[in-house]
Amino acid sequence: QVHLVESGGGLVQPGGSLRVSCAASGIIFRLYVMGWYRQVPGKQRELVAVIGTGGSTNYADSVKGRFTISRDNVQNTVYLQMNSLKPEDTAVYYCNADILEWGRRTVYWGQGTQVTVSS
Repeated sequence: QVHLVESGGGLVQPGGSLRVSCAASGIIFRLYVMGWYRQVPGKQRELVAVIGTGGSTNYADSVKGRFTISRDNVQNTVYLQMNSLKPEDTAVYYCNADILEWGRRTVYWGQGTQVTVSS
């Protein structure tokens, strides 16, 4: 059974930093592209950052230069370091695991962790 468990969310002041983590189990972690998405009520879930199996990264324009995604293939964990946080970063952050095998795409999601940026 696959589990993606996010942690590390919370309340932070504007300009502050926060690191969220996602621990994966039930998958061969190193084979999956891992990503962070976020969603606010009434809006579609949006991609924040993604890291490939080889460590290549891609970021939404809104977080470039402020957020850093990384992965630990020993601990089966993906991280999102968020710096210079803004109120508009407030959202539920979801971890995502994505693999394309034999022409079939499989995607798993975590349950989400709330990040609130407010003074």
